[in-house]
Amino acid sequence: MDIGGRVLKQRRIVHPSKLPNTIHPVLRKVYEARNIQSINDLDYRLVHLPSPWLFSNIHAAVELLMEALTQDWQILIVADFDADGATSCAVAVRALRLMGASQVDYLVPNRFIHGYGLTPTIVAEALQGNKPDLIITVDNGIASVEGVQAAKKAGIHVLITDHHLPGKDLPNTETIINPNLPNDSFPSKCLAGVGVIFYVMLALRSHLRDQDWFNLQNRKEPNLAQLLDLVALGTVADVASLDKVNRTLVSQGLSRIQKNYSCAGIQALISCANRSFENITSMDLGFSLGPRLNAAGRLEDMRLGIECLLTDSLEEAQQYATQLNTLNYERRKIEATMQDQAAAYLEDLNFSNERNLPLGYCLFNEAWHQGVIGLLASRIKEQVYRPVIVFAPDEKPERLKGSARSIPGLHIRDALDRVATEYPALLDSFGGHAMAAGLSLKKTNFISFQESFLAVLESQLNEEHLKQVILSDGAIDNWDLNLAEAIHAGGPWGQGFPEPLFDGVFWLESFQVVGKDHLKLALSSLDRKKQLSGIIFRYAPPDWFEPNIKINLVYRLSVNVYKYFRSVQLIIEYITQV
Repeated sequence: MDIGGRVLKQRRIVHPSKLPNTIHPVLRKVYEARNIQSINDLDYRLVHLPSPWLFSNIHAAVELLMEALTQDWQILIVADFDADGATSCAVAVRALRLMGASQVDYLVPNRFIHGYGLTPTIVAEALQGNKPDLIITVDNGIASVEGVQAAKKAGIHVLITDHHLPGKDLPNTETIINPNLPNDSFPSKCLAGVGVIFYVMLALRSHLRDQDWFNLQNRKEPNLAQLLDLVALGTVADVASLDKVNRTLVSQGLSRIQKNYSCAGIQALISCANRSFENITSMDLGFSLGPRLNAAGRLEDMRLGIECLLTDSLEEAQQYATQLNTLNYERRKIEATMQDQAAAYLEDLNFSNERNLPLGYCLFNEAWHQGVIGLLASRIKEQVYRPVIVFAPDEKPERLKGSARSIPGLHIRDALDRVATEYPALLDSFGGHAMAAGLSLKKTNFISFQESFLAVLESQLNEEHLKQVILSDGAIDNWDLNLAEAIHAGGPWGQGFPEPLFDGVFWLESFQVVGKDHLKLALSSLDRKKQLSGIIFRYAPPDWFEPNIKINLVYRLSVNVYKYFRSVQLIIEYITQV
């Protein structure tokens, strides 16, 4: 079926599972389509997590941290300026303090001044205060060859914890913890930065326990599960693939949040987002809390977000969260303006049909804000279903910063690596993952880079890659609350473990606009025996959209909570006319 230029396909069940009949039959089918074979695949108890000692270099890292504790070193955490970096920083600072470190501080690069990661500039800034004995990077560092060199030259030890894909040259240090290092034995390659540092802290605590550290220091051994709310938030906000390990971390973190055991900062963010802690889901982490936390790094300084996550005072946390909420509102306004400008640009290109669309887009506007280009690239990619790179001016007028988003079939970091290999002078720096990357280049190289990037796409993409496929879990004829509740509890859902999508034909009985551009729909089944409520976000109804017509819907089944009353609601993703 064609859904607005997209191809709708049914998910296939390759291997029937051995899941128990106590699971709702629709949910069992959903699990089977995601290759869940047994109830063990849904067992998210912490005891089933793989050992932290499987990481390469973990013994050297723990020995270094042990020396830092015993010698009371000055420890500096260098974080990234996104939600994963902020939560990673909070986990590192909180865990080290719980285990006895008395001198722990952090430094987060300012996006607009320092750029990304542990750079020589950041090392120089660190030396302006109390010189650290040890720098620990979180959610960055794997590409910091020059930064590590500068730190070691200054006599500073460096421990790198990161999850980004390594390049050809690694920093000159033996203490790199990254599941994506070549030949690393840790089974999950999907950990976010916050997951990596959490595992390092687990290994450190295990070693300290073996050394009888806590008894000797007359210190209570910490329960690091108290940090899982932060791990869950950072993992989901970074759109990490939810393999079994990440589902376990996120499930446990959500459980703590739902029981109101989360830190003051997360409680305050939930309040600002008008969510209730007992009903919080992974979707809320990704679309409500994550953007508010990210807003600090996008528009100003991520210290605001980190302080929100570090304070134990709910009053202080509320103040920080209110500021983050204001920044997020400003971010949305900036993004909306940039989207309008990008839409006008795409319209001016006047591609008459999909066949005339280019294989990818490189867009630049002097007025665009570099803190929002990643979001803009994602929005445009969703609209045109092509790899997109959006550029904005750097602080240095001769340079540009870019943010790339890709589609399945094109590993965007590898594509940039190929450009850098074939045209060495074009890129100043780049890094990232399969679906997202960052880069910088000289403004004079923009046109040449655009041509080179499109040439790489020409060699790697074909027509099949450019067909957006929507995978549905099929049609259902029973939209009862029990099923909606089972799906709600059956996650955590997210990247790599998507929430179920269903499709079907319904009668549109009526609709009304809610908020600025959302539609609330009154629907009924084809036999009109079942009445349903649906909502679609950011949707401008076409001319044919009117009551008493049949419509095709692709939707998620959710639980709507209003004044403690729970009801079924369809969250509609796509609408087409029958």
